[in-house]
This record gives sequence, structure tokens and C-alpha cells, in this order.
Amino acid sequence: MMRLFLGIIGRDLRLALRHGADTLGAVLFFILAGALFPLALGPSPELLRRMAPGVIWVCALLAALLPLDRLFGSELEDGSLDHLLLTGLPPALVALAKMAAHWLTTGLPLLIAAVPMAIMLDMPTHAFPALLAGLIPGTMALSLFGGMAASIVLGARRGGVLLPLLVLPLVTPVLIFGAAAVDSARIGLAWAPDMELLLAILAGAFPLCPLAAGAGLRAAAE
Repeated sequence: MMRLFLGIIGRDLRLALRHGADTLGAVLFFILAGALFPLALGPSPELLRRMAPGVIWVCALLAALLPLDRLFGSELEDGSLDHLLLTGLPPALVALAKMAAHWLTTGLPLLIAAVPMAIMLDMPTHAFPALLAGLIPGTMALSLFGGMAASIVLGARRGGVLLPLLVLPLVTPVLIFGAAAVDSARIGLAWAPDMELLLAILAGAFPLCPLAAGAGLRAAAE
């Protein structure tokens, strides 16, 4: 079962390397969207420092949404979703493998791109650990919630329109606590409570989202 699980992740990683448009598009969107804020808000360093945590988290959230409509959609279109569900792996684990691949191909590059984004927005260097420590569970939770929503709208008409409407309310707490942790670190306050809340959200999403996504995959295949 573990071999099948890792095989699905490896398959998605190979496809992402072969067709890197989704990953590249998400990273470029993240950088370009963040670069628009200094142009709109003005060159004030103090304003940019204060806005930087929220800007980075909002851009990361929106960039992670871009590849979600293709997370299960391509398998449904070419019929490989039926083959994945017939491998003997439970649908929840199939969904979890796809979510893990989404994080590796989208969340991890966004995590790396967050450092130059923070430098561009003049974020203090002592806030970088809070930013990166928060983005790791935060982007994982985004992949879990996003994968669950993508399975729910799989095969539906206007699924690409419905997907953000489902995901954005679910990930709002992740955005709030992630940005709050970075802002607390920026002004010298303790950011551990916000991190603990982020980890609690991830701990709740980890078992529940794959189960819901597996049920959505079964319904779409039937």
C-alpha cells in the first residue's frame, strides 16, 4: 500500500517536471502579485514592513489556488481516475497522495519564493523564521483544504468558479494566524501561540480532508 501511495506521488512529480507550467505559473503569480503592492501603496518602507505579512500570505493563498482545478480534473478527463481507484489503495489515500504532490509542486516552491518576497517588502530578518515556520503547515493546510474542495466540485459545471468559493472561507483562519505570527515576530512579541493554532488546524485537516476528498472521488467516478 505504501508503494502504491508513493507511486502516485512520484507519478505526479514526474508529470509536474515534464509539464511545469502550473508550478511556474503559481510562482510567477505569487511574485508578480506581491510586486504590485509597493506600486499601489507607495514606497514607504514602514508601510511595506507593516503590510508584508498579510501581503505574502494572501499572495501565497491565491497562488496555491491556481493549479487546484487540475488536481483531479485531468485524471477524470483521460479516465486514469478509475485506474487509480482500482489499484486497491483506499480513495482517501489516493486523494492524500495527490494533495501531497500538490504541496511538493506548489507549496514548496512558494515557500522558497517567500524569502525574496519578504526581502522585497523590507521585512525585518528576525521575522523570517516565523514566516517560514508558519508557511510550512499553512501551505500544507491549503493543499488539504484545496484538494478536498477540488474533489467536491469534480465533474461539476462551472467547477472552476465554485472552487475558490469553497476554499477561501475554509482557509481564512490559516491566513489570519499565519499573518499574525509573522506580525508578532516583527514587533518582538511571542509568535508561538499563533503557530500552535496553525498546527492545530493542520492536525484537524490531515485526517478529515482526505476522507472527504475520497468520498468526492468515488462520487465523481460513479
